[in-house]
Amino acid sequence: MAASHKEQLAPYVAPPALLYLSSPSGTPTTATSLSGSGWQVAGAAGAVLLVAAAVTALVGARITRPLRTLTAAAQHMSAGGDAPPVRVSGQDEVAVLAGAFNTMAANRVRLERARKAMVSDIAHELRTPLSNIRGWLEAAEDGISDGGPELTALLLEEALILQHVVDDLQDLAMADTGALRLVVEPVPVAEALDQVRAAHEPRAAEAGVALSLTVAPNLVVHADPVRLRQILDNLLSNAVRHVPAGGSVSLTATRDGSDMLITVSDTGGGIPAEDLPHVFDRFWRADKSRTRGTGGSGLGLAIVRKLTEAHGGSVAVTSTFGEGAVFVVRFPGRRGVR
Repeated sequence: MAASHKEQLAPYVAPPALLYLSSPSGTPTTATSLSGSGWQVAGAAGAVLLVAAAVTALVGARITRPLRTLTAAAQHMSAGGDAPPVRVSGQDEVAVLAGAFNTMAANRVRLERARKAMVSDIAHELRTPLSNIRGWLEAAEDGISDGGPELTALLLEEALILQHVVDDLQDLAMADTGALRLVVEPVPVAEALDQVRAAHEPRAAEAGVALSLTVAPNLVVHADPVRLRQILDNLLSNAVRHVPAGGSVSLTATRDGSDMLITVSDTGGGIPAEDLPHVFDRFWRADKSRTRGTGGSGLGLAIVRKLTEAHGGSVAVTSTFGEGAVFVVRFPGRRGVR
């Protein structure tokens, strides 16, 4: 059956294909001949290697050049200098790193300027009372002053100024480091604000400034009563100080949803628009001459902001120059207090 099957399929099957592993004549060969010359193959391989080396060098230089620039800038900064901005090109990881370095360098310059300005301001605030104390003591030593009760009162006043500056700086330092501890409890707003108004009313009356108080009924705020009083004292004394005789300062408390708002508004000279962003900066004063007749240490409003933020709240100011200023302190509901 197998033989019959092969015989039937024979007309339809192609003849066998022959595969020669040597030349068709049967002569054995000892080498395989490649197309072209061996030098051509070596030249092509060398050209490929040169191109690959050139591309690698270009890519490596493109990557390492900004890294070398960043390294030089970082070394310059570590030596105490101000690093110039590093040129940023592209959107790859190196460009992102260069952008972050530029931001860090700019923030460092800004913080260094702020530090120098703060040191200068602190020196200025301490120099004046210390100079006064030294002058009066030298006068008493030389016999120019009799050293009576009047001198004692003057020295006490200057010592209190020094103590006030030191206490303010300590409060700010504690707030910055998170070491400020609050004893939060329910505080009746009407009672707290009435105490503040009564404490500042004699000084306001002496300056010819009218104080008014408006409190919504049944208001209670969860706050540290001592720090709340400090916030209100700073805001109210600041307002009375900058209102001329015949003006007025109003203290109001209202509720905004679950939040409680305390507003201190005055009819003073207001704050120029260019100064509004700096109102809560340390040692900032509206009076650029820095005289104590028109301003305190310049730390009161900075303390107001820090203490308010410690309660989880915020403070904002709006003002039209020549028409007074409005300070709004927002205390959140109890869940917002830290």
